[in-house]
Amino acid sequence: MDKILLFGGTGEGRALAEWMLAERIPCTVCVATEYGETLLPAGAEAHVGRMDRDEMAALMGRGYALVVDATHPYAVEVTENIKAAAEAAGLPRLRLVRQSGGGDGCLRAADMAGAAALLRELPGNVLLTTGSKELHHFAVPGLAERCYPRVLPMVDSLERCLTLGFPPRNIICMQGPFSKELNVALLRQYRIKTLVTKDTGGYGGFREKAEAAQEAGCALLVVERPGAEDGLTLEQIQAEIARRTGV
Repeated sequence: MDKILLFGGTGEGRALAEWMLAERIPCTVCVATEYGETLLPAGAEAHVGRMDRDEMAALMGRGYALVVDATHPYAVEVTENIKAAAEAAGLPRLRLVRQSGGGDGCLRAADMAGAAALLRELPGNVLLTTGSKELHHFAVPGLAERCYPRVLPMVDSLERCLTLGFPPRNIICMQGPFSKELNVALLRQYRIKTLVTKDTGGYGGFREKAEAAQEAGCALLVVERPGAEDGLTLEQIQAEIARRTGV
């Protein structure tokens, strides 16, 4: 049976890996960190570590028949590298595209810098749920002091927050998924006026954030995706893999 190389690290990626395990479809799941590996279903074969384009192409040449890109919709460079590597390796590639979360009536920014600029004009405390990698946009005097970054409970995430100058009392280290009720509790506990999120869709907890913001009476600021993508849903990719493998 054909072996699949799955680039995961997302909820859909984990769901796809779990489905292939259940169907006994040979699969290797690529994740960037050891933390990502701990989230994979038991028994999944994993490749751990960040790779550049050439390293991806070399891995693809080790007997795989299909590449599936189920990485985050904001991981633009990774997706570009996967696409180029698959072309270099001569392998077909499927891109899993997460549906937009919507968010009628919310504030919107084209990117993180735009979100930070908008927040400087808005009053009150801010809950940042955009991850730790781009927190530097918000680490400016007059804004950082009222920002509450919610990041993964990992040493490097905490160190990044502290290095950027966010007050220790403001840093929230927690692992999701987060229910609407938990989001509401955090918004009220820290008297949040604006919740900042990416358009992460259903698997990224967007609905729970949007509903929590509405219930808590705070604004929702959505950082738009880098651009529109062509691809398939989780169900469509499962159907295509089933067709190719005969399960």
